[in-house]
Amino acid sequence: MRIDKFLKVSRILKRRTVAQEACDQEKVLINGKVAKPSHPVSIGDTVELCYATGSVKFRILNVKETVKKDEAASLYEMITD
Repeated sequence: MRIDKFLKVSRILKRRTVAQEACDQEKVLINGKVAKPSHPVSIGDTVELCYATGSVKFRILNVKETVKKDEAASLYEMITD
């Protein structure tokens, strides 16, 4: 699955276009490397989203095409430094 779609399906970002823009602005890192919107993700990958006020880091636990709203959080686990 593409990173932009994963960010939308997991409800980390609300819309896929927002995820694509974040990737285009080099604000998304997968395993420490800048990711384009089409970059594939797999279970075990570490993703970091960089914001102006800080960053959010999480590990992918599952990859599904569609999930219900209350199941979205089961696709990833937050990582605290």
